[in-house]
Amino acid sequence: QVQFVESGGGLVQPGGSLRLSCAASERRFYDYFMGWFRQAPGKERERVASINWSGDSTYYEDSVKGRFTISRDNAKNTVYLQMNSLKPEDTAVYYCNKLPPSPDYWAQGTQVTVSS
Repeated sequence: QVQFVESGGGLVQPGGSLRLSCAASERRFYDYFMGWFRQAPGKERERVASINWSGDSTYYEDSVKGRFTISRDNAKNTVYLQMNSLKPEDTAVYYCNKLPPSPDYWAQGTQVTVSS
C-alpha cells in the first residue's frame, strides 16, 4: 500500500510563495494520476490541482489558476505544488492523493497559513 508524505507548508504573508512536496513510498507512483487537495476549517476538502502520469496534462481549480503550478518527478516519486501570490483564503491543510482519491491514502497533510 502506497504512503504519501506531504511537506513544505508554513506561515507566509499575503503575496508570498511556498513549494509543497509529496513523496510516495512506492515505485508504482508513476502509474498514478496525482492530485493536491486542501481543507480549510469548516469546509469540505477540495481538489486544487492534478497531474497525469507523464506530467504533460494538468488541471487547476479556478481560484488557483495562474498562481499554483503542479509538477512531478517520477524518478523521485514526488509531486510538487508551487504556490505563488498566496492569499489568506488559501489557508488550509494541503494533502496529496492519487486520482481517484483513495480513502486509505490520506496522510497528515501540511498546514499552509497565509496571514500578515
